[in-house]
Amino acid sequence: MPLGAVLVLLLLGGAAPASAHAALSGTDPGDGSVVGSAPRRITLTFTESVGLLEDSFRVYGPDNRRVRLGEPRHADGAPDTARVGLPGGLAEGTYTVAWRVVSADSHPVSGAFTFSVGKPSPAAPAVPAERAGHPVTTSLHDTARHLAYIAAALLVGTAAFAALCRPPDTAPLRLPLLTGWWTLLTATVALLVLRAPYEAGTAPATALDASALARTLTGRPGTALLVRLALLLSAAAVFLWTSRRRAAAAEPEPGGASRAHLAAGTALSVGLALTWAAAEHASAGIQVPAAMTSSVLHLLAMACWLGGLTALLLTLYRAKTPPPATTVTRFSRLAFASVTVLVVTGVYQSWRGLGSWAALTETSYGRTLTVKLVVTAALLAVAGVSRRWTARLAAAKAPVAAEERVPEPVGAAGAGPGPGTGEPGTGEAQAGLGSRPGRPSDGPDRHRRALRLSVLVEVAVGVVVLLITTVLTGTLPARAEAEAAEAAPVAGLPGATAVTIPYDVGVPGGTGRVQITLDPGRVGENGVQAVVFGADGGLVAVPELRLSFTLPAKDIGPLDAGLTDRGGYWATNDLDLPLEGTWTMKATIRVSELDQVSESRKVRITG
Repeated sequence: MPLGAVLVLLLLGGAAPASAHAALSGTDPGDGSVVGSAPRRITLTFTESVGLLEDSFRVYGPDNRRVRLGEPRHADGAPDTARVGLPGGLAEGTYTVAWRVVSADSHPVSGAFTFSVGKPSPAAPAVPAERAGHPVTTSLHDTARHLAYIAAALLVGTAAFAALCRPPDTAPLRLPLLTGWWTLLTATVALLVLRAPYEAGTAPATALDASALARTLTGRPGTALLVRLALLLSAAAVFLWTSRRRAAAAEPEPGGASRAHLAAGTALSVGLALTWAAAEHASAGIQVPAAMTSSVLHLLAMACWLGGLTALLLTLYRAKTPPPATTVTRFSRLAFASVTVLVVTGVYQSWRGLGSWAALTETSYGRTLTVKLVVTAALLAVAGVSRRWTARLAAAKAPVAAEERVPEPVGAAGAGPGPGTGEPGTGEAQAGLGSRPGRPSDGPDRHRRALRLSVLVEVAVGVVVLLITTVLTGTLPARAEAEAAEAAPVAGLPGATAVTIPYDVGVPGGTGRVQITLDPGRVGENGVQAVVFGADGGLVAVPELRLSFTLPAKDIGPLDAGLTDRGGYWATNDLDLPLEGTWTMKATIRVSELDQVSESRKVRITG
């Protein structure tokens, strides 16, 4: 049995799709709200399910001292919530809540907000710095993730090339297979060890804590990493067993990989790809079953294409004998099938992550995706060049093979007079065809050199695509960002709607957010309250705040809300919205005589 038939058992996926991180969609008490009596608990609602940490909540009172809290839990068993109990007898004033959870796609998310009991404090307490994670832990974790993606693509692509394209000389493929397997194994162990400090945002040394490690092993990301380790070790055991059988056999098994080995390799590859899909983006958000299927196909197609390119490049450069045209043609077909799968699944995943065409240019996720699409288009262009050289190589080989197979009739021109005459015979003349300049055999050599160059460029561009993909997996998708910006219920105002609008005027001190509450958020008369927070989370005064409403579907507006400064916040009690529908709310914030900015958000008005 050839080497590729055994090593195909090591197939796995390595490119990452994009979907959604968890984003905060609501708080109880509401952000910036004032409640009449002290609440008994704090509840957060997210756009997807989240995991809780021992230190998921930190609450600071008006005196800037930390408040003792209960154990974090999910509210009523809902996985997209986080709740913690508060002690009784909270003093009057403003409280700051800092939170940190782990989203279903395995990425930690954190933030902070304020609420007040009775009335706001004269000076709002400073919002604690967001726990962005320990820099050393984050760097090590990200490096391990990148190495895991690259190693997986190398391993699966090389194994697929060996098993499906069947090069005669598989010796050059041993190094990338072993390198991919060991690198993936090491990266997976590193990710498992660093998981707890990465989630908590602490130093790498905290990974030695037994309770933290136990929590990691019972969580979904930790379980996925354990399964990946088990599959890798199983693949190694099968490889050693089949290698010993080959060594003990009198003759190697003919042909490529058997159907049994290909089926086992396919099952193993799908299982390994699921360890990525089940612990990252595809496991959260909308249409999870379809997204999981798309993710697995996307992972495997990307690995077969880019990893297979590396295997082809090594075969072209290091094989003792150049690979036949049939091997290159088989890979060309495999690459074409992989690209087709990538296009179909990529379009679906882009739609799932974006949510709208405008998000391509208006969000970080959209701009990063645009860069990936441009580089991928360049990769496809180079792949097209490689495919053309492959076709030319196959076409150039065919005439030479045909010429070598056709015997010349006795007495034909070119036939020698026979042995003992001192002149070359027919067979000798034919053997010399490959060495004469300008003969057909020179064509394959030239085409093979061109193919080497195009494949080398293709591999280099493919590595860039993989690196951009890893950046994309760490970016909040536009759809999740839009969901987080949707209206959320405010504590104490059952029918009210609250919208937070961040702004950036582009000058020092010109960043912050506006918390707008619309009560009751229905057709007819509404009250509006707007509070402006600075970059540090404290209340700020602005010279002017204007608010207008437009209903594009009915060509109504803009209707000016007529906000007035109430000494610390802006408000009106007589905003009349005549029809239900999705209105566009436009806020204009002026921070100085010359500097202002306008931001818009959608808000749903019910009947």
